[in-house]
Amino acid sequence: MKGFAVAKIGKSFGTNGELTINLFDTFPSDFTIEEPLFVYMDNLAVPLFCDHFERRGKSGGVVIFADFDTTHRAAELIGKEIYMGLEEELLGLEPEEEEWNDEDEELYLEDMVGYSATFEGRSERGEIVDFEESDWNPLFIIEIEGREVMIPAVDDFIVEYSTSEKSIHFSLPDGLIDLN
Repeated sequence: MKGFAVAKIGKSFGTNGELTINLFDTFPSDFTIEEPLFVYMDNLAVPLFCDHFERRGKSGGVVIFADFDTTHRAAELIGKEIYMGLEEELLGLEPEEEEWNDEDEELYLEDMVGYSATFEGRSERGEIVDFEESDWNPLFIIEIEGREVMIPAVDDFIVEYSTSEKSIHFSLPDGLIDLN
C-alpha cells in the first residue's frame, strides 16, 4: 500500500502534548484512533498512535500522540506532515517515487500571500501581504486601501478561494475590518 499525506501538524495546544493539526481533504472522515498515522523523522516513516483525537471544524483537529505526551516531546512534530498507508515502509520496502503534479499540491494558509481579497457586503478589495502564525490565532495581514488589516485565518470567515485566480472571498463579522 502506498502512503499519502492526510494532515499537517500545526502548533502546541496545551501542556500535555496536545497539538493542532490541519486536515487535508484526504483525511478519512471515519478515522479512529486505532489506526496508526505516520510522520517522517530522519527519513524514516515513524508510526504515531493517538491517545486522543478530536475534530475541530472541517479541516482542523487536536491530537495527543502516545510517547509525545509533553510539550517538549510534541514540539518535535510541529510542521511535519502526517501520512497514512505507510505500512510497507515499516517493513523496510522502498517507497515508490511520485511524479510531481501541481494540481495535487496541498495549499497552506501561508501560500495565500499574494492572493487578492474581497469581502462580502463591502466594496473594498485588498491583497494578502503576509501571514502571521500566532499562539492564539493565525492571521492574514491584508492591505486594503493603503492600510494593513489583520483578519483571523479561520474557516468560518473564508467563503471561497481560487488557486488558479489567486483570490479569496471573506465573510467577516460586522466591524472587524474597521477595528484595525
